[in-house]
Amino acid sequence: MSESQTGRPAENRPDRVVIFDTTLRDGEQSPGASMNMAEKLEVARGLALLGVDVIEAGFPIASQGDFEAVRAIATEVAGASVCALARCNDRDIDRAWEAVQFAQKPRIHVFLATSAIHREHKLRMTKEQIIERAVTSVRRAKSVCADVEFSPEDAARTELDFLCEVVQAAIEAGATTVNIPDTVGYATPIQYSKVIRTLIERVPSIGRAVVSTHCHDDLGLATANSLAGVEAGARQIECTINGIGERAGNAALEEVVMALKTRFDYYGLTTGIKTERLYPMSRLLTSMTGLSVQRNKAIVGRNAFAHESGIHQDGMLKERSTYEIMRPEDVGVPRTDLVLGKHSGRHALKDRVAELGHNLSDEQLESLFTDFKALADKKKEVYDDDLLVLIEKYLEHIPAQWSLVGLHTTAGMSLLPTATVSIRRPDGEIAQDAAIGDGPVDAIFKAVERVTGVRANLREFVVRSVTQGKDAQGEVTLELEVESGDRSFRGRAASTDIIEASAQAYVNAVNAIAAHRDRGHVREVVGRPGAGA
Repeated sequence: MSESQTGRPAENRPDRVVIFDTTLRDGEQSPGASMNMAEKLEVARGLALLGVDVIEAGFPIASQGDFEAVRAIATEVAGASVCALARCNDRDIDRAWEAVQFAQKPRIHVFLATSAIHREHKLRMTKEQIIERAVTSVRRAKSVCADVEFSPEDAARTELDFLCEVVQAAIEAGATTVNIPDTVGYATPIQYSKVIRTLIERVPSIGRAVVSTHCHDDLGLATANSLAGVEAGARQIECTINGIGERAGNAALEEVVMALKTRFDYYGLTTGIKTERLYPMSRLLTSMTGLSVQRNKAIVGRNAFAHESGIHQDGMLKERSTYEIMRPEDVGVPRTDLVLGKHSGRHALKDRVAELGHNLSDEQLESLFTDFKALADKKKEVYDDDLLVLIEKYLEHIPAQWSLVGLHTTAGMSLLPTATVSIRRPDGEIAQDAAIGDGPVDAIFKAVERVTGVRANLREFVVRSVTQGKDAQGEVTLELEVESGDRSFRGRAASTDIIEASAQAYVNAVNAIAAHRDRGHVREVVGRPGAGA
């Protein structure tokens, strides 16, 4: 049943859990997950299509890039509330409002640590000062924005009496949502549910606000704790796609949503998530961040709906529900893997792209078809994962100032590894150079440096097989550091030739560096204000 049918917003329905996605804020704080503005916009649009209720778009005070990204999302993305994070100080709150003020449904999320360990060692504030600061900040946010969320950071380790006092004061000051973070993933389900239940029972004004969960996964309990909080009466879950986030990550959106849907018989609760878009959204985030999902990851992992055991296969053939509690199509996982080959036509390709959750223009589809045919000539079988790698090329928003047009390498036990590269420069001319290295890949990277003049340190180099078989595409993901290690940039590419993929990935990373330098700023991955909720 939709909100329009009930006449009540999601936040006010006792059977409805609000899904607050913080992939673009807490998730992006995960090392290696930083995204540029175009990538953030792409993810935000995907989240809106997925049906999340609130998109926490970022931490505007952290950097000019963060501010611009939040403002762009607030201006361009419709259908969900757009939220900005702020510490409990005037400058943060004013900057947050400046970023989200033009959203259809803006929200400001202010946070302040409350646990004894944070009060003593980080803030050096008394309980009375904490309450005063929280009240002042909520009131300031409320003076400009009707929808204000307050988080007592490290709430799970805060004394219950004091936590009740802080939450009551925040609601009286105007908070419409009170979020109870397990900031360091320390809580257990029974303990966390007790915290939520105690707040609901003992805070007089609790009925005037939505109670929210925000659980980290340091002990692998983020999803369990979030569900325990909901069972105790919370009606908002803060989570991220693929569970990315600080340290071990956050509660995974796909896990909490499918737990509520699959066990509706137990929870009796609904969300507004279009679950068939979960797998495509997971793949989109992976393509933007380069952070792969483990094979046995719940819901969206490659093995989540795979059965190898003979006993399991026998049961599946007789009755699917013997070993599957969800249908793969319910979360957008393709029902079959092998669907296309070199004899497939444009129409079949277009349909498969749509099934995988992507909407490409006619021009992009024509280019994709050319790439698909070229790959199909190299491989006997083209799998969905192969196709997704090709599609990801059209989701990139980094201009290709430098493009690889030729590559030759020599290597062997008795040979000095060398590489010759031909690269089209930004002015259209083709430049060539050669280099030697410890191996063919190292030689390629040095040759690209010589041509482009971009100097960087290789921070990470990962090679994985996209699909199975000897003719599988190899996907290379690498990360380059520039400016004394303060900045990092990713490059990704795939090919049946891993040497070629390595070269293309490096050139892609160089293009990312060049694009950000042209805009006068680069993607920040360290040194920005910490957000602890």
